[in-house]
Amino acid sequence: MNSKLMKLDAFAKLLDIMDLLRNDCPWDKKQTIESLRHLTIEETYELSESILNGDRNDIKQELGDLLLHIVFYSKIASEENAFDIKDVIDKICEKLIYRHPHIFSNIKVADESDVKKNWEVLKLKEGKNNLLSGVPHSLPSLIKAQRIQEKAAGVGFDWNTAEEVWLKVQEELVELKVEIQKGTQSKIEEEFGDFLFSMVNYARFLNIESDSVLEKANQKFTKRLLFVENSAKEIGKSINELNQSELNNLWLEAKNYDSLEDESS
Repeated sequence: MNSKLMKLDAFAKLLDIMDLLRNDCPWDKKQTIESLRHLTIEETYELSESILNGDRNDIKQELGDLLLHIVFYSKIASEENAFDIKDVIDKICEKLIYRHPHIFSNIKVADESDVKKNWEVLKLKEGKNNLLSGVPHSLPSLIKAQRIQEKAAGVGFDWNTAEEVWLKVQEELVELKVEIQKGTQSKIEEEFGDFLFSMVNYARFLNIESDSVLEKANQKFTKRLLFVENSAKEIGKSINELNQSELNNLWLEAKNYDSLEDESS
């Protein structure tokens, strides 16, 4: 059996299992599209964590969980005569073909930038209300900032170079410092938001996903802080009982420990 047939058989098996669970499992029978929503969000974050950890086995498992949710939603919708899994697949195939005219038609592109611009223009032709209508309001703010900037860049509203963006970052930092000196909290918050937005933009020019690198920084800080806390326990103290010198020394130990781990990995 060739690889494509094996994949089709695996997908058919999943559909059969879903049918069986929906018919015979008390929990699965009770679920609705609405009741699955928060579980899907949880599964998405679990996949995100696996990706950041670089664990391919975990990624495989979490992708399977997400695929199950797609099949589950489609099964419920088919019972409502709204759509089924074939409709879902047909729709994404149709969209991919339409939005890749440089592959499926005679449109010529020079590079990835042209592809992105075509993508956004085609989305507008599909009847989207506006350029940003595809950015969910519920996205985490850091991810939303990057997506908004990508959307704007997709239609040519963008800086030319990373150096220009860096100058904008410095400009926003100066404006923030001015408002800090004035002491008006609302203006400080506004300028701090502008500064963060400009940093996300600069990260985009460096091909950095701001949310991903911030989460890695969160994880690194958490790991080091736990090292300090555990080290304090080993000498019979709680972390809040350490003086500044002890805290600094243990923090340096935590950083050195990380460096040794990186060298051995």
